[in-house]
Amino acid sequence: MEDKRIIKTKRSLKTALIEMLAKKDFEHISITELCKKAEISRITFYSHYNDKYGLLDDIFNDMLRTGTEDYYRRQRENNQSRSLAAGYVNMLDSILELYYERFDFFQYTNPEKNPYLASRFYSIVLETVEQHTLHVKKRLKLKYSPKKIAGFMCFGMLGFVNESHKEKMPLEEIKKEARQLLTDMLKSGILTEHEGEKA
Repeated sequence: MEDKRIIKTKRSLKTALIEMLAKKDFEHISITELCKKAEISRITFYSHYNDKYGLLDDIFNDMLRTGTEDYYRRQRENNQSRSLAAGYVNMLDSILELYYERFDFFQYTNPEKNPYLASRFYSIVLETVEQHTLHVKKRLKLKYSPKKIAGFMCFGMLGFVNESHKEKMPLEEIKKEARQLLTDMLKSGILTEHEGEKA
């Protein structure tokens, strides 16, 4: 367990970075500005992180832990039969829940304004879905590789959510429709070799 002072320092740096993203893109934020905003010295910064990318990774890792815990909770509560569709829907719900709960940060992952943040966010989501698919592969014979399935699902869902936002659809409606689309797709048997397998 980290010392309380270390936790407080890291929290100050994370908060400062997120607040600065409202005014500047990530590439143009300097360590000096970051330290000034967080009211800590550069020496203190470098005792915790090698660079601002390390700080950013720490923010993503915090969120990944939160999202993973939420996913496993959902699996325990509503997918004890280990249904293929319910597992992916639980993952989708965990990702969307975290995305909107921490929109103070995720609003800055626009690829045009912050390409590095967008790329890092996408790669984490892609890797998470791929890892889930690797677990599924232990139980079911899949038609495609876990990497291809993850890419298809992530790009497809991201496009669906973005288009829904453009249509000014309410958040709960987006979640409901995304869940339904994902469930319908998975229950169609397009991913598994045998349509009768547990969807």
